Amino acid sequence: MRILFFGTYDVKSHPRVGVLAEGLRAHGHEVAECNAPLGLDTASRVAILAQPWRLPVLGWRLLSCWGRLAAGSRRGPAPDAIVVGYLGHFDVRLARILFRRRTIVLDHLIGASDTARDRNLSGGGLKAKLLTAIDAGALKSADIIVLDTDEHLANLPEEHRSRGVVVPVGAPEDWFAAAPVEGGEPQDDARPLSVAFFGLYTPLQGAPVIGEALSKLAGAPIKVTMVGHGQEFEATRKAAEGGCPTQWIEWVDSTELPALIASHDVCLGIFGTGPKALRVVPNKVFQGAAAGCAIVTSDTAPQRRALGDGAVYVPPGDAEALAGALRRLAEDRAELSAARKRAHDAVLDRFGCAAVVEPLVRRLGG
Repeated sequence: MRILFFGTYDVKSHPRVGVLAEGLRAHGHEVAECNAPLGLDTASRVAILAQPWRLPVLGWRLLSCWGRLAAGSRRGPAPDAIVVGYLGHFDVRLARILFRRRTIVLDHLIGASDTARDRNLSGGGLKAKLLTAIDAGALKSADIIVLDTDEHLANLPEEHRSRGVVVPVGAPEDWFAAAPVEGGEPQDDARPLSVAFFGLYTPLQGAPVIGEALSKLAGAPIKVTMVGHGQEFEATRKAAEGGCPTQWIEWVDSTELPALIASHDVCLGIFGTGPKALRVVPNKVFQGAAAGCAIVTSDTAPQRRALGDGAVYVPPGDAEALAGALRRLAEDRAELSAARKRAHDAVLDRFGCAAVVEPLVRRLGG
């Protein structure tokens, strides 16, 4: 089957698209790409959608990208299926126009209305209705709707649910490749526990909870690297004051991030308490586990179902419990080693690219 990845996504910023493409290739499908990156990250897109007076900015950029997509769509053999990449709420409409009789797959990893609510941007009223309408139009344009968890599938409007298929976020192969070689140099138990977090500091990530936990770890043999910037960055940094040594890095190139995270003992997941935080399994827990880190994350149904005993769980929003979990790993290096192995084993066979796309392969008919 020839499958065309289509849209204004940026695979460097949104590795989910690369996971789907890599996985479909592994199953023997011919994968091509028609891509014109919009140049706006998730936060910028959602902010524009939540502020309708800024829509002309989005419209102008979209029209420019769509011109290139329309021209590119005419090159090469006709595809059997089209996968519209992450944040394709508008792109899927163009795909439906250009490929009327082909199967259109929408990777609906996030809904515009759901994400705006999570980031406190929707404001209710007319804006909320507009975002809901954007989601509804995107879902209606797709033949297959890809979600990342059972909870997100259940959250789809009932009229679209039968077209949904769950494909976990998973981890690209470069994260597995970054993991330390088993049986390599022995760890120095005298060194501080190294802990990493990376993300966009959105409410679902609960980064201020991490900051509060770090403030409780003054004097503990722990050092932390916090990568990224976003909505709750300043609140997180303020909450962490007076705690364990912490390095704040606002940006790391996507090609360098796997090696950076793999150089740490622990990768932190998410700790938010909102409805969206309770429905997701974030990419960072898959990626961190693939890179050989122990995973510490919130105890939610989708994360526990995905990782089983492959993570150390703490209650969502509980900074005291998070601090305690990190302190225990710092003090018990045997448990740290076991936690790292459990995490890697949990994702090795089930959440690589080829494994996670199997439900989509079946839906596409092989």
